[in-house]
Amino acid sequence: MIRVLHSVSNMARAGIETMLMNYYREMDRNLVQFDFLANKPDPGEYDDEIRAMGGRVFVSPGLNPLHFPRYRRFVGEILQKDPSIRIVHAHNEAMGYYALESAKDAGIPVRIAHAHNTQIIRDYKYPLKMVCKRLLPGAATDCWSCGRDAGIYYYGRERWEKKGFILHNAINLDRFRFQPDVRARIRRQYGLEDAFVIGHVGRFNLQKNHTRLLDIFAKTAESDPTARLALIGVGELEAETKEKAQRLRLGDRVLFLGQMGNVYEWYQAMDLFLLPSLFEGLPVVGVEAQAAGLPCVFSENVTDEILLSPAASRISLEAGDAEWAQRILEARSETGDRAKGEDIARKAGYDIHTEAKKLQGIYLEMAERK
Repeated sequence: MIRVLHSVSNMARAGIETMLMNYYREMDRNLVQFDFLANKPDPGEYDDEIRAMGGRVFVSPGLNPLHFPRYRRFVGEILQKDPSIRIVHAHNEAMGYYALESAKDAGIPVRIAHAHNTQIIRDYKYPLKMVCKRLLPGAATDCWSCGRDAGIYYYGRERWEKKGFILHNAINLDRFRFQPDVRARIRRQYGLEDAFVIGHVGRFNLQKNHTRLLDIFAKTAESDPTARLALIGVGELEAETKEKAQRLRLGDRVLFLGQMGNVYEWYQAMDLFLLPSLFEGLPVVGVEAQAAGLPCVFSENVTDEILLSPAASRISLEAGDAEWAQRILEARSETGDRAKGEDIARKAGYDIHTEAKKLQGIYLEMAERK
């Protein structure tokens, strides 16, 4: 058996982490086992499941510049103690450089950088992240991405076209296929039987653009008084978003649902999925929504690779709220047979049962490297 050490923030219920768990559950763990290097101290919702499947969660000193020497020693000690860890797979964007460079020093033969986004947030670490972004390909043996645009952003077009590899953000399509009985139950439970439910799944942070999302919804609700907005997720901007909803007098029309263990059921209850992100790689939630047969409206800052279904479209963030609202209302009227969503996602390569077998084979082949 080989072990793959995945470097992550922590194993919370978020996009990258959910994607990893989708693959992990499908692995033959007698052949390939996953471990996780968590770079935030907070426990993740997936930690117990990981340990139950035989995986380990190593909590690092963190990716604070003051901790880098200690961080490098910590990673090195993990790798030296367990020779069955043959692959280090980093999902920390530019900051994954530190895990990969530590793995390089430890003689790990396979070091995968995995790009999940098309932009870096300009926070206090931005200058450091840009340096790490330039150094990242040199620490990695393999350059992976969720999609074309994220790969080009992180590795450059020439390197990407020569050695880039796309790992699809695959999902369990059985969970997301359209189920009318589940739809009826959720809508009845929340008093949404006669509502036009616009859904959004995403962490409350700058990237997901919740403040613009509320403006767009407010304009949509002017045309359709039955409109309701279901927001699933948590994050640092949640309180600020709630305050804005109150200022816009949307308090009774916006559902702040928090972190949900049954997100796949909520897709059934929705009538349309909305994602006006400032930037994205290839969002798992967009795949999930289309697998559930939902019409989707994305910003043009989301890669065009997300357009799997004819009921999905993109619109510029430069367009006004009224134009967004019009697109949403048009998309609602074009809803076809939602049961076709599962097959659309499968043909596009997002069936986890198939993709996990491919990944397992790739890992085993890589592990033979010296």
